[in-house]
Amino acid sequence: MLGAIVGDIVGSVYEWHNIKTKDFPLFRDDCFFTDDTVMTCAVAEAVMNGGEKDAFIDAMKKYGRMYPDVGYGGRFGMWINSDNREPYNSFGNGSAMRVSPCAWMMDCGFCARTGMWPSNGRDRARLSAEVTHNHPEGIKGAMATTDAIFMCRYYFGGYYGDYEQPINDDPAECKKRIKEHIESEYGYDLSKTLDEIRPTYRFNETCQDTVPQAIIAFLESTDFEDAIRNAISLGGDSDTLATITGSIAEAAYGIPDWIKNKAYSYLDEPLKDVLRRWKKFIPRG
Repeated sequence: MLGAIVGDIVGSVYEWHNIKTKDFPLFRDDCFFTDDTVMTCAVAEAVMNGGEKDAFIDAMKKYGRMYPDVGYGGRFGMWINSDNREPYNSFGNGSAMRVSPCAWMMDCGFCARTGMWPSNGRDRARLSAEVTHNHPEGIKGAMATTDAIFMCRYYFGGYYGDYEQPINDDPAECKKRIKEHIESEYGYDLSKTLDEIRPTYRFNETCQDTVPQAIIAFLESTDFEDAIRNAISLGGDSDTLATITGSIAEAAYGIPDWIKNKAYSYLDEPLKDVLRRWKKFIPRG
């Protein structure tokens, strides 16, 4: 999930000051973490606490109240600070930007042995969306992001059964299969290029106009840093675009150590503690 956090921090300074180029300093002194990082950490804590509905609600409200001024959407902010535990039919991109920890709970080995998708992480991903974003588009955005992350872990990681040869040394084939699945399963149009999207793309907080663009930014990338630069270059909701793209790119490429270390320097101790606990927890998933 650190890839999501990197994307959020890098994109934080461009959300209201869009740029349409990949030529920019990756980290600036005035970068900061936003609600994307806080809620990603909340989802991670919920997963570590069992991944049930109440765990997601409790963690989101807990971290939302710990960090009240990090840029929540209006309705989500009201939900955090209320006693209400019911969803409000949102299709905002918040469900997709926070979902990445769920995808790391999915067992690649199980898929290789059986040819079936592991259900545990996908069930958690759906729950993590539904507690607030129970509109079909909100759920779809979270599920498409989860599938893209898992498929990157699977294909780029070389997890295969006896019936298939590894393709992790063929990034183009890996991405082709991911693209075909997302288009078929979720109906997103991933046929446009970044150069076609960029000139007219504007700020948008919906899943349906953020998730496809974030996936395309990954599909056109050559490495982790390039993926983040692709996402930022589109403009729009820069931090969330880069959060979603970064969460996918991490699963495909990993994250260079210097980028990890720099991202950590922007986090405070409670968030670093979540990451430390997650690092110890995730091998059990």
